[in-house]
Amino acid sequence: MKRTTMAIAAVLLTALGGCSSAGGASQDAPSQQAAAAPAAKFAVITHGGAGDAFWDVVKNGAEAAGKQYGVTVTYQGDGDPAKQSQLIDQAVSEKVDGLVVSMANPDALKESIGKAVAAKIPVITINSGGDRSKEFGAITHVGQSEDVAGRGAGEKLKEAGVTKLLCVIHEAGNVGLDQRCNGATATLGGTVERLQVDVNDLADATSKIKAKLQSDTSVNGVLTLNPAVAIAARDAIKDGGSQAKLATFDLSGDVVTAIEDGEILFAVDQQQYLQGWLPITFLYLYKKNLNTVGGGLPINTGPGFVTKDNAAQVARLASGGTR
Repeated sequence: MKRTTMAIAAVLLTALGGCSSAGGASQDAPSQQAAAAPAAKFAVITHGGAGDAFWDVVKNGAEAAGKQYGVTVTYQGDGDPAKQSQLIDQAVSEKVDGLVVSMANPDALKESIGKAVAAKIPVITINSGGDRSKEFGAITHVGQSEDVAGRGAGEKLKEAGVTKLLCVIHEAGNVGLDQRCNGATATLGGTVERLQVDVNDLADATSKIKAKLQSDTSVNGVLTLNPAVAIAARDAIKDGGSQAKLATFDLSGDVVTAIEDGEILFAVDQQQYLQGWLPITFLYLYKKNLNTVGGGLPINTGPGFVTKDNAAQVARLASGGTR
């Protein structure tokens, strides 16, 4: 993790140095004319649609990096793997200079990503599908190890006294969500049951979680894998009179407030702003100077943990759209 952090810091310093407006050129750097990057267009295509609190922050990071480096960044998201694949094909046909893709369902995207690689378009995968990224020909992956993050969540819930956990999955077929639940199962030391809900129907999610808690009062912990579902679970716990302890993956303003208020124990933070910012930075450096990052290994943006101790600081940052 220390090496990863150092590598990211070095890349950011290099990229930012290349964009500096200060007079004079470094003796170790090429001339301003030689180093100037040609106009570029990068496409970010994820499985998160507009209005999703998590993916809006990813979008903010990608667009901020585009402005920083003077490149065009387009962001599109669709939770339907077939439609996401079509968006990738469209970007390839438009001959974009680089492609950023999240792979919640890798097999459904394999053919389209293969077309991009065959067209010599550099691809960076983010968020999900990191274990397939190199196989698909991406130059690197930016995200967190879902298994490691799940294990960390399981350890913290065990410390909090949870012995029977409900792991709430909100997207069928999302390999990353299975990995999170598997990780928590490995370290909790108790029983873990899974409950499928639909992130697009939060009222129904609340009802299903409430019903489960009322039918099985031995469940004393709930782990959600999405911030909107976390709030649905909080309401279910309240409405059902349950004493179950709640934790979640990923942040939103409501989740941070709930942590401050003691309604959620913690949130696993994968720092999704970096999952937008870093891939654009890496694509910019690749186009400008053929730099690659990671050495075939993923660049980890998490996991970190937001608890009551640091929630107020994170809340101030979240208000600016960067957390």
